[in-house]
Amino acid sequence: MRYADALLDHFYNPRNAFRMQDPTLVGAAGTPGRGPFLVLYLRVEGERISAASFQTYGCAPAIASGSLLADRLPGSTRAEAASWTAEAIAAALGGVPEVKRHCPALAAEALRKALTGWPPSVSGCPTTVP
Repeated sequence: MRYADALLDHFYNPRNAFRMQDPTLVGAAGTPGRGPFLVLYLRVEGERISAASFQTYGCAPAIASGSLLADRLPGSTRAEAASWTAEAIAAALGGVPEVKRHCPALAAEALRKALTGWPPSVSGCPTTVP
């Protein structure tokens, strides 16, 4: 299986691959212990995402998909963040083989779930991580 250079760059050099302390929003997709999963952490300040990080268990395209979002989301508004669909993630990675299309879909689902908590609650409590 051949991967694009952009995908391999995010795989070999993942951006912001850590569990964020005190995130504003958290989205998770997949089930730990039952295949690939991805957890996306977002910090929101005002109307924009100020920081993003991720944790994942999966193959190169899963790692690259989380890394891409963690790299590109800071500075985004909710509407801009919501434009990151599975197709947009795959395209930004230079394409993803058909048998690995579930990986950008996993990242897009985690993002969608995180964004359902926007705007942040007054208490600042993030969504629970599974």
